[in-house]
Amino acid sequence: MRRLPPLAIVLTALSLPLAAQSAAPETPPSEARVAELKRLLTRDPAATWLTIPWQTDLLAAQRSAAESHRPLFVWAMDGHPLGCT
Repeated sequence: MRRLPPLAIVLTALSLPLAAQSAAPETPPSEARVAELKRLLTRDPAATWLTIPWQTDLLAAQRSAAESHRPLFVWAMDGHPLGCT
């Protein structure tokens, strides 16, 4: 009789719940749920941050800030944009 290697046993055991999940039929979301998700995922056109004249050119932003005697806000980051570093 041939024995299965331990890794094959573990992989088989881990795949059983996945097979059971994929066999279950999915019910479509209700119209109320779709409307709620659309509301959550759609950008608010009245959002204040959309009114800011963002600039990607640092030197142009520095000149503009100096001409208008206003401070310069620099958003700089290092790493993954979602913070997954």
